Amino acid sequence: MGLTKASPASICADLRSAYHDCFNRWFSEKFSKGYCDKEECVVEWEKYRDCLVQNLEEKHLRSILMKAEESSFASKATDDSERSFSHQ
Repeated sequence: MGLTKASPASICADLRSAYHDCFNRWFSEKFSKGYCDKEECVVEWEKYRDCLVQNLEEKHLRSILMKAEESSFASKATDDSERSFSHQ
């Protein structure tokens, strides 16, 4: 049986759980009751995001994702501008 490499998501699973637990607690205990602290869960989010970015970069996937995101954004902008011209 061979060894398989863990995906970036599974490598960061504990950090993901910590962020989701924090977010769900914040949402149910504070935000849903009208309290909004924008600094809540920032540390957990940054640790999780940094882990994903690091692991994506190690696998050379981050640049591919960034290019796909830029392409998607450019395509959406073109679609939106075409719609605005058709409604005038």
